[in-house]
Order: sequence, then C-alpha cells, then structure tokens
Amino acid sequence: MEEKPFPAWSWTVEQCLKEYNVKLDKGLSSREVEKRRERYGWNELDKEKGKPLWQLVLEQFDDTLVKILLVAAFISFILAYFHSSDSGDSGFEDYVEPLVIVLILVLNAIVGVWQESNAEKALEALKKIQCESGKVLRDGYLVPDLPAIGLVPGDIVELGVGDKVPADMRVAALKTSSLRVEQSSLTGEAMPILKGTSPVFLDDCELQAKENMVFAGTTVVNGSCVCIVINTGMNTEIGKIQKQIHDASLEESDTPLRKKLDEFGNRLTTAIGLVCLVVWIMNYRNFLSWDVVDGWPANVQFSFEKCTYYFKIAVALAVAAIPEGLPAVITTCLALGTRKMAQKNAIVRKLPSVETLGCTTVICSDKTGTLTTNQMSVTEFFTLGRKTTISRIFHVEGTTYDPKDGGIVDWPCYNMDANLQAMAKICAVCNDAGVLVEKMGFPDVKGRNKISCCEWWTKRSKRVATLEFDRIRKSMSVIVREPTGHNQLLVKGSVESLLERSSHVQLADGSVVPLDEPCWQLMLSRHLEMSSKGLRCLGMAYKDELGEFSDYYSESHPAHKKLLDPSCYSTIESDLVFVGVVGLRDPPRGGVDKAIDDCRGAGIEVMVITGDNKSTAEAICRQIKLFSGNEDLTGRSFTGKEFMALSSTQQIEALSKHGGKVFSRAEPRHKQEIVRMLKEMGEVVAMTGDGVNDAPALKLADIGVAMGITGTEVAKEASDMVLADDNFGSIVSAVAEGRSIYNNMKAFIRYISIISSSSFD
Repeated sequence: MEEKPFPAWSWTVEQCLKEYNVKLDKGLSSREVEKRRERYGWNELDKEKGKPLWQLVLEQFDDTLVKILLVAAFISFILAYFHSSDSGDSGFEDYVEPLVIVLILVLNAIVGVWQESNAEKALEALKKIQCESGKVLRDGYLVPDLPAIGLVPGDIVELGVGDKVPADMRVAALKTSSLRVEQSSLTGEAMPILKGTSPVFLDDCELQAKENMVFAGTTVVNGSCVCIVINTGMNTEIGKIQKQIHDASLEESDTPLRKKLDEFGNRLTTAIGLVCLVVWIMNYRNFLSWDVVDGWPANVQFSFEKCTYYFKIAVALAVAAIPEGLPAVITTCLALGTRKMAQKNAIVRKLPSVETLGCTTVICSDKTGTLTTNQMSVTEFFTLGRKTTISRIFHVEGTTYDPKDGGIVDWPCYNMDANLQAMAKICAVCNDAGVLVEKMGFPDVKGRNKISCCEWWTKRSKRVATLEFDRIRKSMSVIVREPTGHNQLLVKGSVESLLERSSHVQLADGSVVPLDEPCWQLMLSRHLEMSSKGLRCLGMAYKDELGEFSDYYSESHPAHKKLLDPSCYSTIESDLVFVGVVGLRDPPRGGVDKAIDDCRGAGIEVMVITGDNKSTAEAICRQIKLFSGNEDLTGRSFTGKEFMALSSTQQIEALSKHGGKVFSRAEPRHKQEIVRMLKEMGEVVAMTGDGVNDAPALKLADIGVAMGITGTEVAKEASDMVLADDNFGSIVSAVAEGRSIYNNMKAFIRYISIISSSSFD
C-alpha cells in the first residue's frame, strides 16, 4: 500500500516518535507490528511479473521485414509444393529456400527472446543490495538479528560501523560523537556524508540535503546511532528507483537501424507488390482472349490454368526480390562488432547497442567514478614560508591512491623541512583511513603525498586517544605518545574553525610565532583560492602543552572522563599551532579531456549529470575541458532542482544550446527526466553511470553504459554496454566503431535494394 510521504527530515525526533506512537527505549510491541504489517506490507521490493515465453516469441515477429520474410517463406513453400506435384518429384531441394528463411527467423527469435529474458535482471540486482537483517528494539528487548523483511514504519533500529541500512530511517540519537554514511551509489556524492539528528526545515528538499535520514542499501562507515524506520519496501528510495527502472523498460523504443529497416521493409513491400501486379497484368493476353464484334468484346476465353501459372511467376519474382539473407547478415555484422568493441574494453550486452552507438548524438555522463576516479586525494596544499606574510603552495600530481602514481611537483624528497614534516605527520596519524584495505574508514586526507611516509609516522607516534568529529567544532583530533615520552595533540578540520582556535603558526624552519591579523588574512585568502577550484579544504594544527593530558596513557587515567564528554573537546583543542591547509578532490581520469575533444569533433554533445555539489561539478568540468577556464556558465550549469523549476520551453532551450552542460545535485528522477526530454527532442542518447541512482536513466537511454570496475551490479544489469576499464575514452572508441558498423550496414542495405531491383529485370 502506497502511503503519502511523511517529511520526517523536517520534524524533530520527538514529533517523529509521536507520529509513530513509539518510545525510543521500548520499540514497538509485537501486536502493533502485526497491525502495521497489514497496513504497510513486508519490507521488500515487488516481484515484477515477467512476460510469458509465448508473448516474448510472438514479439520477435512483430517486425515489418520479418513479416515479409514469413510471407515469402509461406509462398515459397506453396510454390515448392505445386512444383513437386507438377513434376512428380518430391525432392528435398525444392524446399531448401523456405526452410532456410524459416531457420534464419527462428535463430533471430531465439536471440531476441534471450535478450528480453535478461532485460529485468537489473531489478533482481537491486534486491541483492538490500540488507538481510538488523538490530531492532521490540517489546523493550533488542533483537540482534531480526530479518529486515519484517521491519515496519515506527521500528527502532540500531546501526553501527559496517552495517547496511535496512530501510529509509530518521536518525533519532547518536551513540558516538559523529556518524558518517557512504551513499555515493544512491546520490552520487564522492564523500561519506555526515549525519545528525537536527531537523532540516524544508518539506521538499534534495535527497542529498536530508542529513538526518539514512537510506536503504547505504552503509555506515563511521559511528553508531539509533533510528526510527520511516519507509519500507517500495516506499523507500530504492523502491522508487525500482519503479523508475521498470517504467523506463516499458518506454524502450526501436533503435535507429530498426526504424530504418522498417521503413525499408515498407518501401520494399510496396515496390514488390506493385511490380508483381504489373508483371501479372502484362501477361493477361496469355490467359485471357476475346474477339471484337461491332466494337464490343465477344467470345471471351479465360484459362484458369494459365492465369495461375503467370501468377506463380509473379509470386516467384516477388520471392526472389525479398532479401531473406538481410537479418542474418545484420546479426553477423553486429556480432563481429561486439568482438571488436570488446578488444577496446567496451563489452556489449545487447547486439542492437552496437549500431545505436554509431548514431549517438548526446552523451550524458555521470561524474563520480566515470569522469573521475572516485578516489579523494590531496592535489594541493600550502604552508607558511620563512615569514608570516609569505606562503608556499605545493601541487600534487596523480589520480589514484597508488603511491607510485604521481607525487609532489618540483619537490625533492630529501629536502623535507620541519613544517612539511609536521604536515605529513598530522595527515598520516590524525587519520582513520587505510592504504591497502579499501572501503575501511573515512578517506579524508588519503593524499598521495602522505602515503609514502604514513607507515613510518604511525609507528613513531602511537595514538592513545581520539576526539571524534562533531558539527559544533568541525574538527577531529588524536592524542599521540611521542618517542620522547610526551603527548602531543594533532588536529584536522574546518580551516576557519581551526584558525579561530589557533594562537600561533608554524613557519618553514619549524619556528612558532604568534598568529597576527595579516597572517590570518593571508591564510583565508589562500583557502578561498583553493575552495574556488572545487577543492575540499582541511586545516592542520597541533598542540604540545596538553596540561592534564600530557601524560594520558589509557582509560584508567584520571582525565579520561573528559574524553567521554564531547562538550570538552573544544577546550582541549584550543591554543593550537596552525600548520597549513590541504585541498582534496576526486581527480579526473587521465585522457578524459582528450575524449571530450574527440566527441566535440565528432559532433557529439557531452552533458555531465551528477549528484555532487555545484561548485565541485563545475570545477571538474573546467578541468576536463568541457568548459573553458573563464567561460560564463549561466544557462549551462544547473542543479537538478533549478532545472526542474524551469518551464518546459526554457528546459528545451537550455538543452538545445550548443556546447557542454552540467547538472549537479541531480536525483534519479532528474537524470531520467533529462534523458527523456533529450529523446523527445530527437537526440540519440548514451547515458553513462556506475551507481544505483544511475540505473533508471541507464535503462531509459538509447544506450546505457555502465562502469565495469566501480559500477554496481544494478547499473550493469540496467545497461546495454559495460566499460571494462571504466574509462570515458573507451566510449569514444566504441562510438567510432559503432559508426563504422552502422555505415557498413547501410551500405549493405543499399546493395540489397539494388539487387532486389535488378531481380525484376
């Protein structure tokens, strides 16, 4: 049963608990659960009924050319029967032609049925990402492993690190100072998102803005919490995506080649019918004769045998003119095309996609994981020089976490001054991310400049306590035991927040001087420059004089109680020594800028549609040369909400503009609507993506292209083609191959037309 959406994100926790008549420490009673299950149903996605086999088979023959061939096969069989009857010879060779035609049609039908039976696998893959069980409070007791299918709205659920979210839920209470959730596959955001309990006072806000909600299928990467179940089953965001995928599958249209073949078949049928009728009528004197008496026909004689004979000749001529080998040749061309594309890392899942690629006029690309590597890395950082009025800016090359991929530009590793050592130490130790183990911890400063030395620093400076991140102070820190036996506090966080709590700065030679107003303004200006490039900036600082924490060693220490109270963290993280700022980004893939230039040269428009924020999306688009450095992006850059607020005329005008475009903060429905409008404008649309949120648009597009390495199974099953190397440039190579195949097939169809015409001579 579909319920009216409940804006839990805009209500307080107390209002949500009252709405569902539940207590946070008791949960629902078993009786109440049964009542709600009758109302809301089970927490599972609907099982879509597939088409019966007989319907799939019949659909394969709903094609103009196939119908012509069926008629040709039938007539050929009749003619063969009459010929064998007249000659008295019942040889098999008379039936070869109709049997070959039927065999070709049967093989084509088998291929078509196989493709159709795979069409709904995206829905099955969607179900696999659902959580199987969770910790649920029922009747005042915590059930540690309750099947997720049994959840109902109002249930109280506990989540911890590594847990997969079983339903759409409102965060009611944090059990740790911070909570982060990895939801990039659902929203397209490159970083794990910080969640809290405060209401978002907007009844209609973007999915990404619902910072007090966790969604089914996402994963907790940091912290633990208690949540209230709000939506289950098909009412969850994943459920909505399933419905969008199903609706998109119903909107699938014929490929450009299929349309041209239908046109060719209609013209061929008309031409053959007219010519054969003319041929039959031209021979009327052979089966119809009469005498003219007083200007009127008399003694009319009609020979039914001869009339039938010449009708057979006309029909035989028609059969000879029908290109029965065309389907087989087209299937063979497409199959050979898939082999060539596979050699270029483009794996085609459906044969018609080969020629559709050749007709592509617009590529709508996801950003995270498609144009970028989805590996947040430090690309720039700055510290002070020998004076407080001089800053040093360092650039870092590379696109992945591989230590051998890039490095600090124009910086010899043997010349590491005290300031850079402090920066490296904070980056390496004040960090929960790993280098070898993927998807463990929060990759906040997993920069290439610190990977080569992080292991050395972590062995040298042992962590004894962690002050977790929270929204109030916007920072996190660690207390480390130095080889000297003294403790030191290492801090990272918001640049403005750390500057407000810093009293000194460190210079290049390691000396510490007071933080004055000119130095403050210099730091803020450099920070603004980095932010304008779409970089996510983190400030670095430390503190040597820790007072009662100077000899902290374990939980038995007298000062440990203060570490259990997050309200004390701001006091501990005060009077800091500011070291510098690092800027992170999800770097573009190598060769993407060249691929976009190739698309531009081939007359293909490129549009970027991403769930990430607007400034980051625009910065990446400038870096990949979709836009020039100083180009005005008015009318070329929209958030999903901004674009949908335009009138239909304004939307079409914006999409019709020549040149690149970027749509940020896009939800699945936004992506799908943009693809639908482009198709209605007559464009042949290729959509790339890797996340669950991309699946509806991948399904709706003329050709959906999924990422083979980072792509989710949902995206792969919804797509027509998979890139084995996740390289946007491989699409350009595949399009070039598709155009070649498409042109070859058009040339063959013209050749067939000439042969068909010559058969009348």
